[in-house]
Amino acid sequence: MSPASPTTPAVTVVGIGADGWEGLPAVSQAALIDAEVVVGGPRQLELLPEVCAGERVGWPSPLRPAVPGLLAAHAGRRIAVLASGDPMFYGIGRALTEVLGADALHVLPHPSSVSYACARLGWPLEDTEVVTLVGRPIAQLGAALHDGRRLLVLSAGATTPAEVAGFLREQGFGPSRMRVLEQLGGEREAQADGTAGGWERPPGDPLNVIALDCRRAPGALRLGAVPGLPDTAYEHDGQLTKRHVRAATLGALAPAPGETLWDIGGGSGSIAVEWMRTHRSCRAVTVERDPVRAERIARNAEQLGVPTLRVVTGAAPAALTRLPTPDAVFIGGGLTVPGLIEACWEALPAGGRLVANTVTLESEALLADWYRRHGGDLVRLAVAHAVPVGGFTGWRQAMPVTQWAATKSGSGEKR
Repeated sequence: MSPASPTTPAVTVVGIGADGWEGLPAVSQAALIDAEVVVGGPRQLELLPEVCAGERVGWPSPLRPAVPGLLAAHAGRRIAVLASGDPMFYGIGRALTEVLGADALHVLPHPSSVSYACARLGWPLEDTEVVTLVGRPIAQLGAALHDGRRLLVLSAGATTPAEVAGFLREQGFGPSRMRVLEQLGGEREAQADGTAGGWERPPGDPLNVIALDCRRAPGALRLGAVPGLPDTAYEHDGQLTKRHVRAATLGALAPAPGETLWDIGGGSGSIAVEWMRTHRSCRAVTVERDPVRAERIARNAEQLGVPTLRVVTGAAPAALTRLPTPDAVFIGGGLTVPGLIEACWEALPAGGRLVANTVTLESEALLADWYRRHGGDLVRLAVAHAVPVGGFTGWRQAMPVTQWAATKSGSGEKR
């Protein structure tokens, strides 16, 4: 379907809450009465009175792939789509915009469950982070857990609160206060209160939002919000970019919201994991030829709150085909493999960044040559740790790391 003109919206999207038909403003009610076809979930369609005489069509499952065909089947008719709360906040409005274009939609929002929750809790909406678990893995909640932080979790159903409580205990956040707010804005609105560590409430209403006052348990590992997590946060076999070098490497890669990273020679996946933790919209693909290490990378990503990290098991550069275009590439291993650095450089668009680390003379010579040809920054990172020396303390030097970082220009000139 091609986008309609701005003056003739093809679809009216009506947000509806737990208060049902009576909670809708007159303009939303009029749109639903006038519609020849009303599309929505079973729970939403049941909220409509008989005065809404249009054909009622339930969303099939899975929903997202069915959107284009369903709308095409009713093209030319007045279509209204029902959405929970605000259609443009984790709602069907996004999928409809991607299919039809914004000009083809007339959106009539209702207060979202998040707005209702903040009103009930007295939380400023602008200071409250929201994590959705609707159709998404619970592990992604881990990246948002920080002591003292307030979170609202959009539930996938009645069992989500118990699952969240169990997850918080596993992550060392058992003391966190949990409040489950059900049927917000409706006649059956209710609230349950407790802590994650002591949560034993049976499943309640499937329409719920979970409010979390995050509290870390004494002795639980503290994970900061910037790159350079403790090495002990990772499961590894020694193939790990150590904490201080990792922080410097992420600084050179300079992740920004919405960008994609290739992490070549993933090892434990630490660079890709911390790239994705910088912003929820950051994406990464890590390429690791060892299947055991590849499985370990996936476990680290799950544990550290970025379960959507894509792990490709295979050897580069052959494994780089059909990957999404990167905004940045990190090469942590395999620099001397014929054609690897060339393939990575070629894959980068203008403005893309390439960062490579090595500890060997052979790879260092290769990076020196690329530095001569393409410019950038060539640095040596040296870290020493204090260790016992008899009854005293001395320095133990780690192997120095040579790092080349460069930005690809459109003309191929040095930068």
